[in-house]
Amino acid sequence: MASQRIIAMWSGPRNISTAMMRAWESRADTRVIDEPFYAHYLAVTGLDHPGAAEVIRCGETDWRKVVERVVTNAGEESILFQKHMTQHMLEHIDRSWMGRVSNCFLIRDPRRMLLSFSKVIPNPSLEQTGLPQQVELFNQVRDMTGAIPPVLAAKDVLLNPERMLRKLCAALDVGYDRAMLSWVAGRRESDGVWAKHWYAAVERSTGFSRYVEDDTPLPEQMNGLLEECQALYAQMARRRIR
Repeated sequence: MASQRIIAMWSGPRNISTAMMRAWESRADTRVIDEPFYAHYLAVTGLDHPGAAEVIRCGETDWRKVVERVVTNAGEESILFQKHMTQHMLEHIDRSWMGRVSNCFLIRDPRRMLLSFSKVIPNPSLEQTGLPQQVELFNQVRDMTGAIPPVLAAKDVLLNPERMLRKLCAALDVGYDRAMLSWVAGRRESDGVWAKHWYAAVERSTGFSRYVEDDTPLPEQMNGLLEECQALYAQMARRRIR
């Protein structure tokens, strides 16, 4: 289908990326793909993620075949939305395909991200947060396309979902659809097999949650990691849609 738009959203872990995927899937004109590089990432790194063996068994571990999938127009829908984790794009993966799709980036306050992430992955490394890769991918997309890709902050979305979704759609040059604001609770066939380990909150939701301030401090041993994350986050945050 030559006219199909392919949108790749690049996020780090424990963001509102799955809720964003729900929002796009709520549109009648959109099909979604959930973290297509995850199986390859786990197979290569050997990281002990929840359900890793099942993810590898059920997913595609050949990155070349994954690339072919994500750039192939398929289905009758006019939009193909892809949810990607930045840390899944390992250095050996050819990234030239990213110049053929519409890219956008989703960021979250590092302290809140680390508080959530460390409950599932204790003592994560900087690379596991996806922030170094997110900055690198952002710069590569900018250089490939000659344009600054849109950046969306999770806090801004939760404070005003409709306003920020309208701005994102405008930045991507697609029409806004109010259907993006709500969805039916539960698991989806489009969810990865890892949903049972990561998606509990989203499965209970019927829309974007209300933003609530949380000043819970990080464990002291994570302060150094937080400083590194904040420096990288700041590079992305200054580009965000306001």
